[in-house]
Amino acid sequence: MRADRLVAVLLLMQARGRVTAAEVAGELEISVATARRDLEALSTAGIPVYPQPGRNGGWQLIGGARTDLSGLTATEAQALFLLVGPAASIAPDAKAALRKLVRALPDTFREHAQAAAEAVVIDPARWGEHVKERPELVRRLQDAVVRRVKVRLEYAGRGRDASERVVDPLGLVDKDDVWYLIAWTEKGQRTFRVDRLLSADVTAARFERPADFDLSAAWEEIVDRMEERRSGLTATVLMDERFVWVMQDRLGRNCEVDGMEGDRARLKVTAPTPLMIAQHLAGWGGSIEVVDPPSVQAELARLGQELADRYSGI
Repeated sequence: MRADRLVAVLLLMQARGRVTAAEVAGELEISVATARRDLEALSTAGIPVYPQPGRNGGWQLIGGARTDLSGLTATEAQALFLLVGPAASIAPDAKAALRKLVRALPDTFREHAQAAAEAVVIDPARWGEHVKERPELVRRLQDAVVRRVKVRLEYAGRGRDASERVVDPLGLVDKDDVWYLIAWTEKGQRTFRVDRLLSADVTAARFERPADFDLSAAWEEIVDRMEERRSGLTATVLMDERFVWVMQDRLGRNCEVDGMEGDRARLKVTAPTPLMIAQHLAGWGGSIEVVDPPSVQAELARLGQELADRYSGI
């Protein structure tokens, strides 16, 4: 007997108040006999449900209790299913859970919630590629996060020898197809690139997740620090306003409009070094002007000279 099916039966009863074994069987795609056994199992387990014989009888919660799922309003239900629906298209477990949640909603909510769940499909594969399977290491770490158990990592940072440490895994983040583990260590909160993990052994030792820890907020702080580190140098650049969107599309938050000078936009372009800024700008040739700093101007001149020397004889 599957525990998740019993939960689905209970949610169905919460939504409708009273159900028959035949209705449960139809909703969960099981036999009537199996549905009857599930209802009896709920009663035996101490859940306050009981059968009511007769023409209009069925199984119901004691006292006629009837609630919607977690007290959701119609708008909240639609928002939830609009968010979860796309994930269900690529995750079988999410699809099964979504189906159970739909059954648990009141009839008046169900149609719009179902429509919201089916409104968007996510195809994460690039053209010409298959959908990438979630790495086994990520699944192992995710299980440790959920079960609140410590993990022994062997980690090789960039340019450093491999080291071993035991951490409290707090959460995982997938950013641009790169996975990161946020964990608590003896030196405080740290972030690890999963593709640099040489091994990750889940232990039996439990840990207490900080009550005030918020994964989204923690990741936002990490991103801000990384972007600040990557934006150590700022160059002022002038370019035709028509092409600003192209520059911003390529550089993202490392390119900001800082006003106008005639018919040209003044941009602030950031990167860790003068060379990196110059490399971003070199392809624009004479259609842009670097106002400052001189270090970026010098790198552009050097790159231009290298290209001229290489191809001047062609």
